[in-house]
Amino acid sequence: MCMTVVIGCALTVSACSGNSQPSERSSTPSVPAPPDVAAPPADAVRTPTGLASKVLSPGSGTRHPRPNSQVVVHYTGWTTDGKMFDSSVAKGEPATMSLDGVIPGWTEGVQMMVVGEKRRFWIPAKLAYDGQSGQPQGMLVFDIELIRIES
Repeated sequence: MCMTVVIGCALTVSACSGNSQPSERSSTPSVPAPPDVAAPPADAVRTPTGLASKVLSPGSGTRHPRPNSQVVVHYTGWTTDGKMFDSSVAKGEPATMSLDGVIPGWTEGVQMMVVGEKRRFWIPAKLAYDGQSGQPQGMLVFDIELIRIES
């Protein structure tokens, strides 16, 4: 059965499985925060919008996603105090999402990647949830691995 669910960081994810219930957040194990979660390091690449990133492992592809591409990724998100708020890695299953349905920092950042690449992003609040109630606040940090570009 295929379904679309909204996960903790409000990314729209399409998942296909025999289980029609999303996994319980309380049963998801935590992924430890990286040591540089509080702020981007000096060698991070910064874009004009304020997005900072660092390649953790290079990819093998040459094609980049477009703003409306559907991609398959593994990711983990933390607040700058090191609290993990969502992770496909911890859930043990990659997420499929459309880049036109995620926070602006994801749309901009994932387009910088190629298949197989793993990158850490420091997403300023204005490119994340910008004060939206019920969402993680302030700068957010994501480790994202681009597994596949589907469209």
